[in-house]
Amino acid sequence: MVPDSASASAAASAASPASAPAPQNAPAIVLAAGRGERMRPLTDTTPKPMLAVQGKPLLQWHLEALARGGVPLVCINTAWLGELVPKHFGASIMPAPGPAPVRQPGTSPTAPLPLLYSMEGLDFGDALETAGGVARALRLLPDGKGALADVFWLAAGDVYVPGFEFSPESAARFAASTALAHLWLVPNPPHNPRGDFGLAPDGRALNLPPDHPGPRYTYSTIGLFRRALFQPPWCHIPPGNPHGVKAPLAPLLRHAMDNGHITAELYHGPWTDVGTPERLQELNRPQ
Repeated sequence: MVPDSASASAAASAASPASAPAPQNAPAIVLAAGRGERMRPLTDTTPKPMLAVQGKPLLQWHLEALARGGVPLVCINTAWLGELVPKHFGASIMPAPGPAPVRQPGTSPTAPLPLLYSMEGLDFGDALETAGGVARALRLLPDGKGALADVFWLAAGDVYVPGFEFSPESAARFAASTALAHLWLVPNPPHNPRGDFGLAPDGRALNLPPDHPGPRYTYSTIGLFRRALFQPPWCHIPPGNPHGVKAPLAPLLRHAMDNGHITAELYHGPWTDVGTPERLQELNRPQ
């Protein structure tokens, strides 16, 4: 039996009194730099994460969920048509109407969520891929105590997952663990039938060989990460990626999985990788 989000949440609820204050959440990096080739011609004039889903930019769904979770700050990386993202969102975003957002002591429940931008297109002329983009953005991510953040959320801005909770309890559990990353996996969609990673009963994510008969699941592109994954021996990009090294994230994850340092759980809520015009059209179909 593999762990899932519901059982993890239930365990957390049973372990802590309802009246206990929420732990401090972690800051976040949202990846929004890609060209979106498969979405052309829509992305010829609009960054892929800015395409509208149910009446608002795809990226906004993540930002509102992060604000509800009490995340203290979000850094968004940009490249293709990157100036349009800060032009739209500016320096902050307000929590969306709905359930009261999680807030840390001393902050207003309606306080805006601060936004920072890692402008890869402006700095290097192109996107730095996932690991390269994260390594570049980490220089902007504070922990709120005068140092750089050790733990952070990471999410791709082109995924629609309206029910996901970026909860402070999840961040606190991860911070107390020794894992380098904790991933949310989803059942395999039709466009990725073989999945990405396996999942052990003890919650370890598995880099299964191609001929392994065990089940694989798809990486949702949402996870909690530790800065150490972007340092040697896992990653050899200099701090802050000053030279704009391009590097994908998957090899880092697979290397760390082979050494038992990545955990995961299954997420069963609605999830769509908005990778084609047809998937976008389906999300915008009248309900």
